[in-house]
Amino acid sequence: MSYELVIGLETHVELSTESKIFCSCGGHSAAKEPNDCVCPACSGMPGMLPVMNKRVVELAVTAGLMLNCEISRYTTFDKKNYYYPDLPCAYQITQLNHPICTNGCVTIKTSGGNRDIRIKQIHMEEDAGKLVHGGKSSFVDFNRTSVPLIEIVTQPDFRSAEEVVTYLNKLKSMFRLGGISECEEGAMRCDVNISIRPEGSTEFGVRTEIKNMASFEAIEKAIRYEAQRHMDALDFGTEELVQETRRFDDVSGKTFAMRNKETEADYRYFPDANLMPIIIDDEWLEQIKANKPVAVDEKAEEYREAGIFDKEIDMLLASHKIAKLLDDIVALGCDAKDGAAWILTDCAGILRKDGKTLGELAITPEKLSAIIKMVDEGKINRGAGKKILIAVIEEDVDPVAFCAQQGLDRKVDTSMIEQIIDRVMADHPQAIEDYKNGKTKAAQALFGACMKELKGAGDPAVIKELLEEKLKNA
Repeated sequence: MSYELVIGLETHVELSTESKIFCSCGGHSAAKEPNDCVCPACSGMPGMLPVMNKRVVELAVTAGLMLNCEISRYTTFDKKNYYYPDLPCAYQITQLNHPICTNGCVTIKTSGGNRDIRIKQIHMEEDAGKLVHGGKSSFVDFNRTSVPLIEIVTQPDFRSAEEVVTYLNKLKSMFRLGGISECEEGAMRCDVNISIRPEGSTEFGVRTEIKNMASFEAIEKAIRYEAQRHMDALDFGTEELVQETRRFDDVSGKTFAMRNKETEADYRYFPDANLMPIIIDDEWLEQIKANKPVAVDEKAEEYREAGIFDKEIDMLLASHKIAKLLDDIVALGCDAKDGAAWILTDCAGILRKDGKTLGELAITPEKLSAIIKMVDEGKINRGAGKKILIAVIEEDVDPVAFCAQQGLDRKVDTSMIEQIIDRVMADHPQAIEDYKNGKTKAAQALFGACMKELKGAGDPAVIKELLEEKLKNA
């Protein structure tokens, strides 16, 4: 029998905020050691009350706008009750009755064409802590407790693993570009709800949920394995399918039962009396809309029209910080394609030598644009620009002042260049003899020695021309 795969996703995204959702402790990225970013409020001490982080609401609404959702003007929090060692209050503050966003839609493009994925809702909630297992003991790290999350719940609209991964990659690009989340490892986790049914049927099959998956590759493997398990059960009676929660094991490539799937009744939801309802009025909503980032597809097309290649576009859209840096230097008068080359080639190369990634780039748009403009306006050559860039990234110097101090201005007096060439030729008599004997590489060696003496100053074309003239007359 032919079957149709039916999948719905619950995607948890850690928000890029300076503090947790209900207290002033730094976000998860602020933690350096276990339990060093914890206070009485987020560790569940009696008598401590939550205080809502306004920025969490704004980022959740922004995510909803990007996913074409309806924004709830009245939104509340509920307590989801369950006991687990990494949940200090024995309940999670989340949203059930009045989520922040509902009824959205996002379009994805796969090998099968375009497909609309409906968003049931987006709700805000706090994260739980982390259990660390070692030897005969288990430890609890509460640094992640109360870190703000949004959970994006889709309708069961996916029909293949390819569609799921395409959707998740699009979310990742959208949220990075929008400054909502960096979606790094552990900051974007997914629960996959999966079932199968005979093709043409409208009834849903027995559903299983695969919990807490962070790797897109693992998600794809888990879906393929679980789909085959369901088909084998229906076709060959290998097992009886039940509604349950399962985990995926990377080593074996299989899923394993964890527990029977809970229902709303199991969690005993009830309104959180410690948190007042949030009212989003017209003025606040308009402020959030005014700061809404450009849609990822529109931004990609904008870069494409500027002559930037698709591979480079993917790199730019992978980081809100890098995309914003490019946009800022373009706003300061730099060419987009040229600016992208400076960022993705020159800046990335300098960082790579120090074992750093592009995400760790620390340079202001003003300083980078100043370097690019000096090169474009002919004040310095590209090599000198690279030297200035290294100094700016490593020592945060002023590019214009550094250029003057180091004498990197390409408008070096021609007579001085001739003096340097004469000195280099006098120091390398064998190279001159080799050149006379037809060894053209000797001229390149002399040119390199001249550039080294000039420390990158002077126009390479002028230096080369003067050197060739002197070699002819040598």
